[in-house]
Amino acid sequence: MKRFCFLLAIALAACNSNTRQNETSVSPDTMKVYPEPPEDIKTAPPGDSLSEVKIYGNERFKDVSVKVIGEHKFQIEGKGQIFEANFGWVVEDGHEELKKGSQMTSAGAPEWGKFSFTIDVEKKRSNSTLMLILFESSPKDGSRQFELPVVLY
Repeated sequence: MKRFCFLLAIALAACNSNTRQNETSVSPDTMKVYPEPPEDIKTAPPGDSLSEVKIYGNERFKDVSVKVIGEHKFQIEGKGQIFEANFGWVVEDGHEELKKGSQMTSAGAPEWGKFSFTIDVEKKRSNSTLMLILFESSPKDGSRQFELPVVLY
């Protein structure tokens, strides 16, 4: 009888050890969300511009800023550590892509090359939010990697 109870206890323990725990994985293109901005994302005090200047960054882009230079015109500047110095961008409103293109940095990875370009884009819906998404294209399949979303307005 003792052996039976002992074997039953081992069997139950073995069944419980196969219970799967919740797992969370982070891929290289996952954007981190912080309760407070980390050191690489800073906010400058308000100036003469229409809004505060925010600095964005992730693993492939850093010191990215957006400056309003016209009614629907934006100056984007920053640095990128990009394979062959070429990266893509797209402006979305949550429903569709409004504009897209590609840019070059002044140097390819592993160096941090500078970039600067302007975008002229207008909302189609007044209640939408325009997002600029910078990304590196995968050399294997062309898919977007290391996406950095930036709010335009």
